[in-house]
Formats: sequence, structure tokens, C-alpha cells
Amino acid sequence: MRWHGLAAPSSPPLNSAQPLPFEVPGAVIRTFDTPAFTGMTFYEIHARSLINRVHPGSQVPFEWTVNPYRGCSHACVYCLDGDTQILMADGHTRSLAEIRVGDKIYGTVRFGRRRRYAVTEVLDHWVSYKPAFRITLADGTHLVASSDHRFLTTRGWRHATSGDRLTGFGTKPPTGQLEGEYVLNSAELDVVDVEPIDKKLNLFDITTGTGDFIANGIVSHNCFARNTHTYLDLDSGHDFDSKVVVKVNAPEVLRRELARPSWPRAPIAMGTNVDCYQRAEGRYELMPGILTALRDFANPFSILTKGTLILRDLELLKQCSAVTTVRLAVSVGFTDRELWRSVEPGTPSPQRRLDVVRRLSDAGFEVNVLMAPILPMLTDTEESVDQTVAAIAASGAAGVTPIPLHLRTGAKEWYAAWLRRERPDLLPEYRRLYGSRAYLSQDQQRIISARVRAAARRHGLLRREPASHRV
Repeated sequence: MRWHGLAAPSSPPLNSAQPLPFEVPGAVIRTFDTPAFTGMTFYEIHARSLINRVHPGSQVPFEWTVNPYRGCSHACVYCLDGDTQILMADGHTRSLAEIRVGDKIYGTVRFGRRRRYAVTEVLDHWVSYKPAFRITLADGTHLVASSDHRFLTTRGWRHATSGDRLTGFGTKPPTGQLEGEYVLNSAELDVVDVEPIDKKLNLFDITTGTGDFIANGIVSHNCFARNTHTYLDLDSGHDFDSKVVVKVNAPEVLRRELARPSWPRAPIAMGTNVDCYQRAEGRYELMPGILTALRDFANPFSILTKGTLILRDLELLKQCSAVTTVRLAVSVGFTDRELWRSVEPGTPSPQRRLDVVRRLSDAGFEVNVLMAPILPMLTDTEESVDQTVAAIAASGAAGVTPIPLHLRTGAKEWYAAWLRRERPDLLPEYRRLYGSRAYLSQDQQRIISARVRAAARRHGLLRREPASHRV
């Protein structure tokens, strides 16, 4: 996260809060005691500017963007006390609070029905302030964790409760080479007590390439819920999981920038980094002010969203479309509900997103659907493509843009770990298809795009050429 330069020097504090884990001038930390924001931390800032220019070398088909949020509240977090000892790749341990992005540590990988230890890399590291619990094991191991943290038990990944048997080595660290060794369990790793701590604590977590790590000798899950906004190729690191920067003065700043004589009234793209209609928007309500400013200056804009909250602003969108060009797009990669639950946790279901397309279309908007991401060997088959395109056509969409899966650093590690957990049989073919690249080969992309275009013609959708979006 590029914190410095993001906040205005005169940002006034909005309320008193716990000390910030980062030095962000004028920022206020805020948490909410509602289920939708469990484990989320919001940093409210007064931004200096809002309209961002895209790097000239980017392949995206727009030049200017507006992002009132940095980070996405679609995801969950699982946290541990900062003194928790993490097993490093060299066999030593280091406290979780001192772990840094790029460190090599131990995680695990699935091998048949069992798991083996493997060296992995830390991709992200953060802190949040929340209630904590002390977990005690039969061998005397203690873990201080949030209520939503999961550990690997003999019954799978679970929130630890009394009687669960965890996995790892506890108080008996292994000697010699650990990589490739099977993960074990024993009665010594049974949970004997879980007790609440009567105060909130600063709790830490990391994201790793394997999706887990070894905490106080116990296999521990990390934050896995990276929805497909990371596939949009603009930010997959700190600007994501549990930390959401909220530019609380976004409408006012945008109005000021639109009023400048030097502003060329160029089209502005929204939703290209993180979803501007993510859950946090329901609380902060920044988009109505942003849309009002765009309407008042008759400035063209586009919105890409996975959220249903856009319908709240339908009347305002109509007012905008009366004075300027408004382009709306909804992202729906597939309609398989089981796959959606697994790979896109925290997002509205495909059917709910298609309902949004219908409502926007009925209101007179030409809504394009980004069929993104199309997952090789999972959602790129003739049957899957036809099913998804048929549903898109039935929703009243004006067109469909096929975008095969793009695996940028960060998204690639997460997706590989997801495959190892859910579809290890596909890993060899994915290695062949992607290798060290972020994209499928041009030939593979053409095959998938042709398949989608053929289905679109069959179902009466307007023909759209494949976009150069990097997804």
C-alpha cells in the first residue's frame, strides 16, 4: 500500500481510535460490530486527489479511473497474536508480528488424502484489532487467536473447539529436513480448553503461497478469500483483504477536480481496481456523491461491478445518462453455484448478479457482461460456456466480453493453492498452460473467445469483440 501521499496533510481526525498499525497522516481506524464487517478494519482518510491516470503501458482500455476505496470488503480475515512463533524455511522461528512480505516459511500442500510440509513465501502481512481467545492443547501449546481463525484438524479446516485434534508437532519441533515430510497428529494436540480474553488485542495474519503456515507448531489457515477483483490485474497485494482505505471526502475532491479548467472531461472508469459497490459502500455511501458530481459536470463514466448495491443508485444513474454517456458492466464468469461458493467467496451469487443486469436493462441501460474470469478446464467447456452465455442472454444483457483467467503475482499463488486444495488433478495441465506466464497463450485465448462468440450468436446476443482488459 502506498500510504504516504494518499492522505491530505490537513485530514482532521473523525473520532478517537486505537493506535494505527501504520503511520498514516490524519487517518482514523474504525471497526464495526456487525456480521458483514467481522474482522474488517477501515482506515478513513481525506484524500488529496481522486482521479488517477492509468500508466501509459497498461493494456486496459481506459485512461482515467476513480477509486473511492483501496481494498475490498468481500474478503475475510483470520488472525493470531503477534508473539505466535512462525516456522521459517531455515528451521528457526520468528514471531508473527515480525514476519515480512517475501519471507520464506513453511506451509503444507495436499498429497493424495494427506498433507506434506512445503516451503512457501509470505505474500501479505497485516494487523487488526479485535476480540481474542486462548486455545490450550494437551501438550501445553497455547495459541491466541480470533474467533474466526481456522486450524487444520483431523476433520479438516475448523474453528478450534474443545475436543478437536489439531495437526502439526506442537511443543516437539522436528529435527532435520522437514520439507516433504507428512503432517501428523496425535492426542497431544487435542484441544483441552478455549477461553475468551477479556479485552481486544492487536492480532496479525499473513497470506502465503500455500494458503497456510505453521504457528506455534500447529498448521494454521491464512486469509484465503481473494475474490476475482484480484483477477483485474491492478492490485493484488496490500490493497486488498482486511484493510480498506476509505476516501471519505471522495465526492468533494472529485467535484473540485472536475471543475478545473484543465480537466478534459475524459471518460472515467470505476470498479476497475476494487469494486466501488462492495459491502463497505453500503455503510459509507460515497457513490451517490460521486455520481452527482459526474452528473453535474456531464462527465462520461463507466462502472464495472459484481455487487448488487448499484441498484440503490438506479435513479441517479438515470439522471447521469440523460446528460452524458454512462456505460455499465457486470462481471459474471460462470453460473456453477458450487464453483462460485468455492472460488468467489463473499461475492453475490451469479444469479443475483444476473438479476442486476435485468434490472439495469429494464431501466434502459445497455449492460455488457464481462464473462470473467473463464477458468481453463473448469468453466471453458462447450457446455459450461453455453450455459453461462444463455443465462447472460436471458438477463437482457446487450453483449458479452470473454476474458480468460489471468494470473498475476499474488493471484497466481492464491489460485495455485486453491487448485491444490480443490482440484489437484488439474495442476499439471495448469503448469503446462501458464508456465511462468500470467496469460494463456494467444491460441488458447482465441479458442475460448471463439467458443463464447459462437454461443453468443446462438443465443441472440450482440456480437462484441474480445476486450483487451487484463483479468
